[in-house]
Amino acid sequence: MTDDEPPRRRSGPDRLWTDPREEDEHTQWLAPKTSVTAVHPPLREPEPPPPPPERRLWPLVAIGVLIAVVLFGGGVLGASLLRDDDISGSPVALPAAPGAVAPDAEARTIRQIYERARSGVVLVRSGGRGSSGIGTGFVIDSNGTIVTAAHVVSDADQVQVRLEDNGKSVDAEILGSDESSDLAVLRVDASSTQDIKPLQIADSSTVKVGDLAVAIGYPFTLDLTVTRGIVSGVGRAIKAPNGFSIDNVIQTDAPINPGNSGGPLLDGAGRVIGVNSQIATTAAAGGNVGIGFAVPSNTVRQVVPRLRAGSSIRRPYLGISSIPSTVGQGAIVAAVVGGGPAELGGVRAGDTIRRVDGTDVHAPEDIASAIERRSPGDEIEIELQRAGSERTLRVTLGTRPENAPNSPSGP
Repeated sequence: MTDDEPPRRRSGPDRLWTDPREEDEHTQWLAPKTSVTAVHPPLREPEPPPPPPERRLWPLVAIGVLIAVVLFGGGVLGASLLRDDDISGSPVALPAAPGAVAPDAEARTIRQIYERARSGVVLVRSGGRGSSGIGTGFVIDSNGTIVTAAHVVSDADQVQVRLEDNGKSVDAEILGSDESSDLAVLRVDASSTQDIKPLQIADSSTVKVGDLAVAIGYPFTLDLTVTRGIVSGVGRAIKAPNGFSIDNVIQTDAPINPGNSGGPLLDGAGRVIGVNSQIATTAAAGGNVGIGFAVPSNTVRQVVPRLRAGSSIRRPYLGISSIPSTVGQGAIVAAVVGGGPAELGGVRAGDTIRRVDGTDVHAPEDIASAIERRSPGDEIEIELQRAGSERTLRVTLGTRPENAPNSPSGP
């Protein structure tokens, strides 16, 4: 490079330097600035390095001794284990950590619910007409009264109940069965349940989505099993064994399977909020897919006393099927039962029911809820829309038949 040539960017192993004429206020030097014409001093012989410091040998000796002790000790321990293994013929078990397994707060709650309720949950076996059924039930008083699902004891000639996993089965009497709610009441000798604490029945109207839900029962004939989940939905409707609708059903993701039918669905205090009845399945899975349904405890509170007393349950009957309206408020009448109360009162397929006895209708379930509070023979007022015009009809309710029209009997 001549003096007339501009200096070029160069880099070396020790520093990077640039042309000072290219420097501006945003440039930072990465090494001390030097002139491009600086002269390097002449090379000279390097000075001899200083002598290494005197090493002391005793630390190395000490470390070597320590290593030997560790290796020798490990060899002795290994030899001891081998000799013990050779003598006993089996490996030495690993020691257990002191103390019991420590559950978290939710696990403690589940344990408490299970311990409180387990003695009151029973296995139910039924047989008759060449078939048999297995389900679950639970004790509700000290007189030997047990609640289960109607489809568990459907068509049964005999029923037996096992009160403990390893206990003997005792005969049970069917006091009553109601397929419209899928509930049945059994009774065993009171002496069998004297030491059992009955399960308490909660007010299901207070159940909220997200609440803890615990199911206890005998799935697939396994011994007493507990599963937990949450309340996934409320106000659902499912089809009863006789083809009618069961309303205000509780949906849960607590795993329940065949054999859980009739068992309790419990809240965080161990109280019954529902009776496990059905699960949603797919053709591929065939088992639980995380959607189960329980008959609400308020239905249990209304139906069980009547069944326990041996009374028949007469329900009001309108005689229609309906679907949600696609436009505005109301439910559309899909079909009317020939000769039923609705047809006799002037209701026609295609009508949109807007109000029943002063209660607004937003979905088919609202019609069922409105007439559920009435009795057979009561007259109700139905406000509907037909062909763009409003009409008000008065209909006398009938008595619900054993099975829904065009619906086969049984579950």
